[in-house]
This record gives sequence, structure tokens and C-alpha cells, in this order.
Amino acid sequence: MKQILFAGVLGLFLTLAGTPLLIKLLARKGYGQYIRDDGPREHASKRGTPTMGGIAFILATIAAYFLSKLITGYPPTYSGLLVLGLMFGMGLVGFLDDYIKIVKRRSLGLRAKAKMAGQLIVGIGFAVLALMFPDNRGNTPASDKLSFITDFGWKIGPVLFVLWALFMILAMSNGVNLTDGLDGLATGASVLVFGAYTFIGVWQFQESCANATTLTNPGACYEVRDPLDLAVVASALMGACLGFLWWNTSPAKIFMGDTGSLALGGVLTGLAILSRTELLVAIMGGLFVLITMSVVIQVGSFRLTGKRVFRMAPLQHHFELKGWSEVLVVVRFWIIQGICVIVGLGLFYAGWAAKK
Repeated sequence: MKQILFAGVLGLFLTLAGTPLLIKLLARKGYGQYIRDDGPREHASKRGTPTMGGIAFILATIAAYFLSKLITGYPPTYSGLLVLGLMFGMGLVGFLDDYIKIVKRRSLGLRAKAKMAGQLIVGIGFAVLALMFPDNRGNTPASDKLSFITDFGWKIGPVLFVLWALFMILAMSNGVNLTDGLDGLATGASVLVFGAYTFIGVWQFQESCANATTLTNPGACYEVRDPLDLAVVASALMGACLGFLWWNTSPAKIFMGDTGSLALGGVLTGLAILSRTELLVAIMGGLFVLITMSVVIQVGSFRLTGKRVFRMAPLQHHFELKGWSEVLVVVRFWIIQGICVIVGLGLFYAGWAAKK
């Protein structure tokens, strides 16, 4: 358990100390945020704020993970490395998108096909590798069964699993990307979900089928390859995002950019897949789902009827245009995310209690 504590504290410290250095570097190079002209007028003042801040918490998370291993003497696991690899790969795609927007002065960044190709390469690599590397119990990091609070149903096979994993990765990474429109909104919401996954990893470790002989009811155990190491990654992410939130909260000194939002969505999906909670993440990450659906509804309604349901999509901007202050929107949306996390953890515990 010391790994989890060290990872969280190190992630927090590294981003608290490292983000100001990144802000100075990005400001000196003139890597400022592009602001849409059709957005809320209050956002015009944010033009030029340093972006690509996701670099800070990506590097801090990776460093915190390996430093916690070095300090405690525990080796990295395949599950931990796969999740970190997914985060880094998606972050790299986002970085290229941000870099082209800012340096090449092309407002749309990477071309849609190139951006999708990058996400597909990273997602396929993760999904294929996640079905390899069995432990001594035969458990691979991922399972080719669907899961809610544990695996259920028939095996869907490796091909369908890869397609399912790709859908999840693309949906969640773009969901976090859409949520990242107000100071601190996506960062704070992510902290809550990573905190929940820290708890889930610890719980699954304590109730692991590998320890079935010491459990009161072996039938209620979890077949997850490296649950404790997933908790270490989640703790490092929670600490790193908290440290970044110090600088990202209103008025933000730095934005995460696509570098950060794609990385957060990717690593969140990785934690869900490897902890066998694939469908549960749609509840615990409910704010990301809600905001994504607001865009789907807005686009669908306009194409079918020529009318808009919201004043502006994503949803957070609708409430800004209704007169809510940015801070009010962020805090209320954090509350919504907190409720989603509580409901998700309640369902997770209820599923375990039902087997006892």
C-alpha cells in the first residue's frame, strides 16, 4: 500500500513544482491557446494562455509511478505499463494536434484522418497487448469478456474485443476533450474518477481470487491480473491532476490542451478495461458522457430539424450563455461528477455484497 501513497504524493508534488516551469517555457515560446470567436465573450481574455499543459501531468504520472516502485522495491507490472503506455500514446497524438494548431497556425490542428489514424494505432496496440502476458493463474491484463463490475457473459473473441476497446478509447478520450472547455472542469472531474479507481484497485487486491484461500467467500473474489498496480497508477494520476488543478483552476494559468484531454480519456479507459469495469466507467465518468451526448443531440437535432436544442454545445457553454458564471458551471458540474462517482462505487460495492 506504500506504493499507492508514494505515487499519489509524488504525482502531486511533481506537478505543483513542475507546471510553473512548463508555463514559463510555453509562454516564452508563444504557445498560447486559440479561442473560438463564436464562444462566450468572456473567453476572449483567455486567448494566448499557455496550452499543452497535459505534458506536466503525463510526465509527472510516469515519474511518480516509477519512483514509487524504486522507493518500495516492487517491480512494475504489465498492467501498469500498458495503462501508462496508452496514456502516453494518446497524449502524443494530442500533442501533435496542439503543436500544429499553435506552431503551424492551423486552427483545426491535425487533419481528421491523421488524428483518427494516430488514435487507432495507439488503441489497437494497447488492446492487442492487453490480451497477452498471462500470469501464473492464466489471467491476462484484459479479458475478452464484457464487464460491468466483473466479467460477465460469453467471450467475444480477440477481434471483437479490439473493436470494443477502440470504441471505448475513442469515446472516452473525445468525451474528456469536449469537457475541457472551462478552467479546471475536466481536471477536477478526472481527479474524482481516478480517486474512485484507486479505491477499486485496492478493494480488488484485497478480494483477489489469488487470495481465495483467505477469503470468507472465495466465490466473491475478483480475477484481475494486477489490481494493486492499477491503484498505484490511479493514485499517481489523482495526485498529478490535483497538482495541475492548482494552476488550471479559474483563472487558469495553463490549459491541458488535447495533449492532456486525450491522455486522460485514454488512461481512464485503460483502467476500466484492465480492472474489468468497462460498463461501470460510463456511470463513474457520467459527466463526460453527458457532455458528449449534448453534442450528439445538438448536431443530430440541427441536421434533422434545422433547430438547436442548446444555445451552444458542449453543454457547459449552454449554461454560460444562460448567464451562469464560469466558476458556477464548473463547481456544479463537479458536483454532478461526484454524484456519478458515488453511484458507480455504490453499484460496485453492491455487486460484491450480493455475492457474499
